[in-house]
Amino acid sequence: MLTAGICWSGIGTTVRIQEDINLWLVLFYRSLGMVPVLFIFLLYSSTERPFKKIKAVGYPGIVGGFCLITAFAGGIHSMQSTTIANAAFLFATAPFFTAVLAWPILKESVRLATWWCIFIALIGITIMVQDGLALGEIEGNFSGLVSAIGFAGFTISLRWGKLTDMVPAVVLGGVFALVFSSFILISSGKNLVIDPTDALLAMATGAILIAGGMLAYTTGSRVVAASDLAVLCMIEVVLAPVWVWVVLSEVVGISTLIGGFVIIAALVANAMTGLRHKPTKLL
Repeated sequence: MLTAGICWSGIGTTVRIQEDINLWLVLFYRSLGMVPVLFIFLLYSSTERPFKKIKAVGYPGIVGGFCLITAFAGGIHSMQSTTIANAAFLFATAPFFTAVLAWPILKESVRLATWWCIFIALIGITIMVQDGLALGEIEGNFSGLVSAIGFAGFTISLRWGKLTDMVPAVVLGGVFALVFSSFILISSGKNLVIDPTDALLAMATGAILIAGGMLAYTTGSRVVAASDLAVLCMIEVVLAPVWVWVVLSEVVGISTLIGGFVIIAALVANAMTGLRHKPTKLL
């Protein structure tokens, strides 16, 4: 789980290095690096054929794959348009969006404690967005929230289909991202060819940071307790601003730190209060 968090925490720095490159080019080459690694994992991780496992996810996996396009694209745009710290803290709100969406879609009740934690997280988001308004970064903040909603939609689709293995759905998401980004680029007259160094960096991000983190997460989540899982996942949010500060000297504003602390506190509180709670269906 720590490996997964460390891998994912470096994504923001690679995106920031490529902030002048078209969003869809970054998504295209990143997916180009991610999909083969995950497919090879499916090939050697079980006796089932990879295509059979991907086909088995059905409509929930397809919906989840499209949700990942929103999550990936929103995440890249957010990281290109606001600070990495802002983007990382906003991505972390995905569990709250999951809880809210699961209420009408899956008929899962939302605990009172979760509603309170959502309210606290909204306070943190408000503090961060106010700072973004002053710096002209509102578009990046909004994209960060859109990305969080996309990840929430992906989680909801997994629950809907009762899918215990997320890797086949992520492979679908990567393939959809490849097709969709190439369509956007070609239809807008953009060239798919970019500087080899930029292409390699984007592909390495997909193959090592995203796919590697996903495989570590899949392995760890099977044996790590829920309480430890919630806390260990926070390493991504904490380290993301650190890497971009070390590599690119990007300074984090005081409002971002305050708002981020409030969001993390709400996430941890929600996880701790929900340890013994099992989701219930609404009548």
